Amino acid sequence: MIFDDPTFLLAVLQIIWIDLLLSGDNAVVIALACRNLPANQRLWGLVLGTLVAITMRIGFAGVVTTLMTVPYVKIFGGLLLVWIAIKLLSPDCSEENDHVECGDTLWRAVRIIAVADIVMSLDNVIAIAAAARGSMELLVFGLIVSIPLIMAGAAIVMAAVERFPIVVWAGGALLGWIAGEIIVSDPFIAEQLDAAHHHNVWLFGGLIGAAAVLSLGYLRRRHSRRENPDLI
Repeated sequence: MIFDDPTFLLAVLQIIWIDLLLSGDNAVVIALACRNLPANQRLWGLVLGTLVAITMRIGFAGVVTTLMTVPYVKIFGGLLLVWIAIKLLSPDCSEENDHVECGDTLWRAVRIIAVADIVMSLDNVIAIAAAARGSMELLVFGLIVSIPLIMAGAAIVMAAVERFPIVVWAGGALLGWIAGEIIVSDPFIAEQLDAAHHHNVWLFGGLIGAAAVLSLGYLRRRHSRRENPDLI
């Protein structure tokens, strides 16, 4: 019986642990993108956002290894994620416009989630695929386990955002950190750096990414409020 194999059980535990660690970034994106939705659309945003995240992971499972080794792909993806994080820090639409824009808001949120997940799903799938060691059953298991973790994480973050608005900035900083790490791990940049300082470079990239998102997000938010004082 397959569950009697210690190697298989160890791989299962590794995949569950990886999912616990890596589902957080997807949950943050979903929560920030859906935080302005009307109450009756938030559940749909959470469900659709999670489905998009899982679909991205499945879609990348076959091509992820090739993509991650192509120079400049991670640089482009990281910069795209920085821009998404900055947009998520923008002030909400004013209450007087909510009624007009409600119909499109859900799909705008889903589009934001889809683009962000295109970038972040690369590393997530690589980690799960590595733990699966070529087993399609384990790979599918890892993707299935991701679903409740992402949904639960997004629901918790959304609840925290409502009570503590600073969580929005913490989420933006996290996405900036991930973007910075993605950029400095690009093959082109990695070739220019000393392998002995690899960890320090990742740390530096994460710090720069987080700082860039927070500073540019603040400036964009300030500009938007100046243009429209009704924004909260």
